[in-house]
Amino acid sequence: MSLSKIRLCPLLLCFFFLNFTAVKKKENLQESVYQSAEAVLKEQVLKEAEAALSAAPVTVTSAFSPRSAGGKHDFYSEGDYWWPDPQYPEGPYIQRDGMTNPGNFVAHRLAMIRFSRLVGALTSAYKITGEKKYARAAIRHLKAWFIDPETKMNPNLLYAQAIKGLYTGRGIGIIDTIHLLDVVQGIQVLQKELLPADLEGLKNWFKTYLDWLMTHPNGKTEMNAKNNHGTCFVLQVAAFSKLTGNAELQKFCIERYKTVLLPAQMAADGSFPLELARTKPYGYSLFNLDVMTTLCQVLSSPDNNLWTYTTADGRSIRKGIEYLYPFVANKSLWGLKPDVMHWEEWPVAQPFLIFGTNAYGNKDWLKTWEKLEHQPQGEEVIRNLPIKYPLIWLN
Repeated sequence: MSLSKIRLCPLLLCFFFLNFTAVKKKENLQESVYQSAEAVLKEQVLKEAEAALSAAPVTVTSAFSPRSAGGKHDFYSEGDYWWPDPQYPEGPYIQRDGMTNPGNFVAHRLAMIRFSRLVGALTSAYKITGEKKYARAAIRHLKAWFIDPETKMNPNLLYAQAIKGLYTGRGIGIIDTIHLLDVVQGIQVLQKELLPADLEGLKNWFKTYLDWLMTHPNGKTEMNAKNNHGTCFVLQVAAFSKLTGNAELQKFCIERYKTVLLPAQMAADGSFPLELARTKPYGYSLFNLDVMTTLCQVLSSPDNNLWTYTTADGRSIRKGIEYLYPFVANKSLWGLKPDVMHWEEWPVAQPFLIFGTNAYGNKDWLKTWEKLEHQPQGEEVIRNLPIKYPLIWLN
């Protein structure tokens, strides 16, 4: 061995030691965060899961709207902020941004949220206890939605967020399947409990849905949306392609985050100007940050860590959390206009707080998350929480 190689050995040993130390420190942090989260959520999760054991599946075939242009297996929803025109009650609907029309058809969306909560609670309980009864109950709902011919949903959103008299469905409606995120992560947790044929059937459903998302004009429109809709599109593709093992789509999502979402949506101070310009700036800012941090949680790996990625001009997900956190810890500091609806219901235990703590170890974020509401009741808040069961997402 040459003298130069002998001299290199201590340097290599030092490098490997430092790298090993960093990895262990990260693992210890994530274990600590998980334990803290489980201590907060365990009682609630187990209570929900016990109730869910006897819950019957309710899929899109359980309700139908005569205004839908689709069939019984097609998901249908209507644009939230569209109302009958007082001048022409039977004519096309008109928009009232931020004001939800209570007369719109929401049965399928509510069924999907219910599905998400059942699977989220059951898989969380399975992860905590290892008891197979929770896995079996969750699998019953998964098969009803994605496999059973009589009850399954067609893998597209052709008829989502329709507007009476204007559109039978829109790309903007793709945001409705944000509630499949906890479901997909639940499938990941339950993989060893699923029969191979059932696991393949679930993956095939999401493969078909991904193909529709990436090729249909509605999907392309939503992908190019400049606000939270564009973020939600990428997050869904990231989570669904992780389940199906599509490396090319994973790469697409990483590049989309780095080159489009972060630089185009975040201002230099960490805020989201397009969300601040809406009639519900506080709620939309929380929502977009929750979605973007979940994207980092889904896509980050030792080789490509989005938590540490910073644009050339200094924009990063950490800066986004640091901008919004003070207004979550103390809402009275919010100096902008209040939301036109549901202002009093926010904030709750936002996912960005627990995911941010998991990435950076900020104990103040964790303490704030622990104190906030973990079981919100308002439909609007539940609808705008992309992740409701963080335990299944934490290592």
